[in-house]
This record gives sequence, C-alpha cells and structure tokens, in this order.
Amino acid sequence: MSDAGSTDVEVLIVGGGPVGLAAAIELGHRGITCLLVERNDRVGYSPRAKTTNVRSREHMRRWGIADQLRRASPMPSDYPTDVVFATRMNGHLLGRFPLALNGSTRRNNLYSEEMQWVPQYVVEDVLRKHASSLDGVELRFGTEYISFSQDESHVKTTLRDVQSGQTSCVRSAFLIGADGARSSIRSDIGATMIGEDAFSRNFTIIFRAPDLASRHSFGKAVMYWMINEDLPSVVGPMENNGLWYLIATRLPDDTEPSRADAAGLVRQATGLEDLALEIVATDLWLARRLVADKQFDRRVFLAGDACHLHPPFGGFGMNMGIGDAVDIGWKIAATLQGWGGKNLLATYEFERKRVHERTVAEAARNYAMVGNQLVRSHLEDTGLLGEATREEVSDIIAVTKIREFRTLGLVLGYHYAGSPIVIPDGSEPPPDDAMVYIPSAHPGCLAPHLWLSDGSSLYDHFGQGFTLLVTRGDAADAAPLMVAAEELGIPVKLICPNDARLFGRYQAGLILIRPDQHVAWRGNTFPSDVRQLLAQVTGAH
Repeated sequence: MSDAGSTDVEVLIVGGGPVGLAAAIELGHRGITCLLVERNDRVGYSPRAKTTNVRSREHMRRWGIADQLRRASPMPSDYPTDVVFATRMNGHLLGRFPLALNGSTRRNNLYSEEMQWVPQYVVEDVLRKHASSLDGVELRFGTEYISFSQDESHVKTTLRDVQSGQTSCVRSAFLIGADGARSSIRSDIGATMIGEDAFSRNFTIIFRAPDLASRHSFGKAVMYWMINEDLPSVVGPMENNGLWYLIATRLPDDTEPSRADAAGLVRQATGLEDLALEIVATDLWLARRLVADKQFDRRVFLAGDACHLHPPFGGFGMNMGIGDAVDIGWKIAATLQGWGGKNLLATYEFERKRVHERTVAEAARNYAMVGNQLVRSHLEDTGLLGEATREEVSDIIAVTKIREFRTLGLVLGYHYAGSPIVIPDGSEPPPDDAMVYIPSAHPGCLAPHLWLSDGSSLYDHFGQGFTLLVTRGDAADAAPLMVAAEELGIPVKLICPNDARLFGRYQAGLILIRPDQHVAWRGNTFPSDVRQLLAQVTGAH
C-alpha cells in the first residue's frame, strides 16, 4: 500500500448516493469546490427509493434539472400515481387512492413541482451528470473512506483507491458524511443511533415480467398492495417496460431468504402461477426507527441515512436526506464565503434533527399498518362471509392508509421555528398535521408558494442568498435592509412581484427568506437596528 499524496478542497463528501450528490450540487451551485468519493460504482437496478417528493423536486427545479429528471424517467409523465389494494393481482379489489403522494401534473399553488415516481438509479444518474458538469465539483468513484482527523481550521481525511489499494490524503475545510446506514463517519464522530433497531424483516425482489401489466384489471398504479395470508406484499412498476419490484413484509414461515424461490414468491403473492418472469435482484432488509444522537462534530457533518433510518413507507428517506444536503450546503457555503456567522453551522443539527424525529415517527406509524396487519381469515372466500370480510378490510384501509398517501403536511409543513437563526414575530406556527399543509409565513416555515400572473413560480424569483420579498409597497421600503446587507457583504436579492395575493398569503409587507426558501423574518416595518436582524439570521450571534 502506497501513498498517492494529498489534495486540497473546500468540502469533502463521502457517499455517492442521492444525498451526497445533492450536497455536491448545492455546494457547486454556490461556487464551493468539493470532492465526492464513493467506494462503489452505483450502477444497476437497486431496490431503493422510487418516490421523489414535491420538496425534492423543488430543489431540483432550483438547480435547473427538474425537467431533465422528468424526461429521464422510464415512466411516462402522465402515468397515474394511484395506489391499489387487492387480495392478489387476479383477486378482489379492496381499495384505491387516486393520484397519491401529490403526483398530479396539474399546477398547484401549494408547490412548484409535482411528485415524480422514478427509480432511484435514474435520480442518481441525473444528479451525477449534473454534479459532474459543475465547475469545482469532482466525483471520484472506486474510492473508500478510511479515517479523518480535524483541528480548528481543517479536516484531514485518508482515502483508499479500491482497485489499487493506494492511499491518499484530502485536506478540506469541512467533511460531509453521506455514507449511508452503516456510516463509518458516524462511528468516528462518536454518534449513536437512538430508537428501535431491526424490529422487522422484509424482502425486496426486483423482477422483469413484461406481461404483468396486462394480467390484471385494476388499471395503472404505482403500488399494488397484495393483502393475502400467503405473502402480504407491495408490488409496483419501476419502468414502463416490465421491470417491477415486490416488497414482502412477511415471508412464509421457515423461509430462509438466501435460499428463497424468489420467482415462486412473486407468483404466490400475485396469484399468477403461470407468470413468466426473470429475477433481477433481491435484498433482505430490516425495518429500523433510528435517529443519531449527534449529527455533527465541529467540521464534520452527517446527512441522510448516516443519521436517520426508518421503514420506507411514505417515501420519506431519500427526500429527507436531500433536505439535509440543502441545509448543510448553504450554511457551509455561507461560512466559507464569509457572510455566515460563527454559530451558523451549529444550527444544522438543531433544525434538521426535529425534522428527522418527526418524519421517522410518521414512517414507523405507516409501517404499523402494512399488509400483515390487514390480513383477515376468509378474505379470499367466495360467498357472504368472504364479501363481508373484504368489506371490513376495505373500510379499515380507507381509514388507516390514506394518511400514508396524502402527506403534504409532512413534506412541506415542517418548520424551523425556535431556531437561533429564525426571528419570531409573536405568532403561532400552523398546526402540525402530517396530511394537511397550511401555507404559512410564520418565521421558520417554508415560504408559501404561488404561481404568479405571468405564469412563473414565485420561487423562480428567489436569489441564491437571502431574498427580501416586498408584498406591499415598493423597493424604497426595502432600502434600510438592502443598504445594510451590502455593507456587511450578505447576499440579498430584492423582489417586488406586485401581486395583490401575496400580502394575504404572507401576512406582512416585508419578508426575509433564507437561501433554503424558509422564512427568516417578517414584518411591516424593519426594526431600528437592521444590522442586528441580519446578524441573527446569518448566525453571527
């Protein structure tokens, strides 16, 4: 083993999945040089996320790649994001949730981009190509993390080339550990995952069955929940050409996953005993409900699965990790560029940990009512007993499962009220509801979206740094803050959309919006010391 020398870069990112790539893109767009390393090649059909929610899509819109992902998807843009519950693919219909997870392509004033059903390997490919195109961003696959040390000014990280075994040292201002559920960086900063670990065994099968779509009568959907005593599971398309996934939430008694007849399990779950299929991949995984007790150590930060794990029911994991990347990305950039205060980086854990705990709890709640819990004896019987049983289960599904597929309150309703870099105005934040999203400009909330009269999204007018939105009055009203920001070197873009609806939506004439599109402050007049205001929202206090 030999040493290949050292490299200097502003930020080193360990982990080449969607979270690491999102961090590289966020930093790259802000002019920060970064190196991303990943030990694997990250290609192939992996049984990972399929839901890119509206908030992640809004970040991609800001990065200029939302349309690119839409075009790259192997599923048509008009493919319905319905969720179907049935006994088997050739069995009885138990329920249907149309256009689940906000997948309608019709414009909605609540958000600028609809959810997209797209396999994670496609998302990663789009993110990877975009990251590679950015000046100052380098991606290095086949490179593994070994260890790091840090002092008051830098992090020194030892890496190893997987193929040659050659080691190298990277000297960076900051290190982001997006290295997944088995994160080495998490261990190296002394963080511990707190919660419920490995409480249920699940088995995912990726298979190709070109005829499956034509072998049932339930119409197009992104999920078909198979509710039967043999193999409770979820089946759905990954591509429009016959590539499917199956997640078995309970395997038959005494089934050893490593020796399981995967094709037989698919046929058993669907009821299609003669279905022609090819197994592409399998994956045994354990459901967990865990959040790291600490998510940073001075110059080293955790993001994504490295600091939170939960069952994949609701489609939250990858999306929450992208949110982590955005939060730490803009704060690191602000710090390196000199306008972020000395306490800005410490707010990452304060703000994101609450989001993690709220989201992980919701995913665990969804997992508490999967097919295993919905199965009833006689569910597939003919006659009155079978009909009555199916009616009972249909009623339970309608009441208990709708929350999993109507999640806008969870996706857009999280807030950072109480954060040291958010200035309260005396109002109360909107009620915490996982299903219902009430747009609010309460400080800490996501800035309410609106499609403007010219057809553009309000978000399209926000700046890379802070944005000062004037909803009543004109640019002269913004002068005190704009002058102070220029003198302090804090990037603030002034926008005056001249849309009468905005004042009612924001409940103030002046709103200062953070780089991540959350409200930092609002009011009808500025405080006497606008420098104090700017110092607080940038973490200088």
